Amino acid sequence: MRSIYEQALGAEFLKLHPRIQQRFGFKSQDQTASIGHGVMQRIWYNKLVTLPLLIGTFRHIMFPKGGNDIPFSIENFAYIDKYGRETVTWIRKFKFPRAVKHFDATMVFSRERDLIVDYLGNKQHLAVDLDIAVSPNGGIRIRSGEQRFYEGRLQFRFPRLFTGEAEVHEWYDDENECFRITVDVRNPVFGRIFRYVGSFQATFIKTEPEAIPVGIRPLRDEKRE
Repeated sequence: MRSIYEQALGAEFLKLHPRIQQRFGFKSQDQTASIGHGVMQRIWYNKLVTLPLLIGTFRHIMFPKGGNDIPFSIENFAYIDKYGRETVTWIRKFKFPRAVKHFDATMVFSRERDLIVDYLGNKQHLAVDLDIAVSPNGGIRIRSGEQRFYEGRLQFRFPRLFTGEAEVHEWYDDENECFRITVDVRNPVFGRIFRYVGSFQATFIKTEPEAIPVGIRPLRDEKRE
């Protein structure tokens, strides 16, 4: 079995920088996790969308808070979810002076959609199609596409005007020997609504499915993709 990112990129995966291949190449069978710690040099949000971001805070999806030089961590565990899907966690914690903010997600490779689906938040109620490509510098570029909401029997596609379209770049900086990441979220009406720029070091630890720490897996698994 290949990692979900290898499945999405195919032969292009080998064009990634070796350190990026390591970060995106492990799977549940490897019993490996990537734990990153670093600093966000800048976190910014558009105050015109404070309310939607505040609502997202309760589901661990972005947050209406900004600042400079904010310590953060990122935890990537690979496991098989209750529906038999290879899954990778993205647990991001931002340590502001008076609060820790979360931005959580779990990603699966959808055979039905032939791409990676990103479930945002700690209850997998928002499913987002991802387009993944290799950047010229050997980094990985991730762009969000169609977004769907699932909550109980309720399900619908979000109109583009009401979504935030995200673009993520992660690459390895050989000169400074660290990973770098930028996330930029835009809306067709409000323009840029959220952005952060940071760098981090990643370590790889051995783990087992039954030993994944509490708070890493989502509170519920959503079958609909």
